[in-house]
Amino acid sequence: MTPQEMTAKEKQELSAGQEKTRPGRHYMPDVDIAEFNDHLQLWADMPGVSEKDVQVTLDNDVLTIQGAVNTGMYDGLSPLYTEYNVGNYFRQFSIHESIDSSGIKATMRNGELELVLPKVEAVKPRKIGVNVS
Repeated sequence: MTPQEMTAKEKQELSAGQEKTRPGRHYMPDVDIAEFNDHLQLWADMPGVSEKDVQVTLDNDVLTIQGAVNTGMYDGLSPLYTEYNVGNYFRQFSIHESIDSSGIKATMRNGELELVLPKVEAVKPRKIGVNVS
């Protein structure tokens, strides 16, 4: 085996043409998505965002995730080195009709937003009984 180097992933800043509701820098949070038989599950990494500063909305089949970072804790600091700037988070997903939008649940814990998107009954796998003749 050859040794592998670990490299940090660059934060992706939103382009100037995308809508923002708050001033300042906005970044796209990294999101892991897993599909299960009865639901999709998403985990969005938003370090520095508290439970009260995250907003999840669904409008016209577009799921929007917004997280605000309290920049007050950085006032007066003079860092010698920073890997990236501090900013808010913004990401959108188009939701397919196979998702039951009324059952979406969100949980924020330690800078990670977890979303559970249940599937509608029609697309869930089901067991079909076999009759003996």
